[in-house]
Amino acid sequence: MCVSELDFGIRTAGLDGDAFVVSLNGEADAYNAPELEQALQGVLALGGTTVAVDMVEVTFIDSTVLSVLLRYQGRFKTLGGDCIIVTDDRRVLRTFEVTGLDRTFVIKHRLADAIAGILPAQRASDGAV
Repeated sequence: MCVSELDFGIRTAGLDGDAFVVSLNGEADAYNAPELEQALQGVLALGGTTVAVDMVEVTFIDSTVLSVLLRYQGRFKTLGGDCIIVTDDRRVLRTFEVTGLDRTFVIKHRLADAIAGILPAQRASDGAV
């Protein structure tokens, strides 16, 4: 078993309505990118339109995972939602900066901030203010 296989974990949780959180930990790389893709596809299958990808506990991210995130961001935006990245790890943030994806994704440093941004928008779109 490779190290990233041992260190990687993923969890999905539903929020209010069509919003979800997909939490990753460990090294997010080509080996486990299919697990991330499966989780994001699962969110779509459950009717999700917005997802916060919690990467606060991610220690490394590679281009394969960035590609998956970018592809699914387009799918969520097509549905009127978004794919929000949550990380405060300098190494992960630097990867987004170097690739220019920090200008493509909404990036929050805390999961609570991402959720606060998601839920009011959903209530407003549902007609409840």
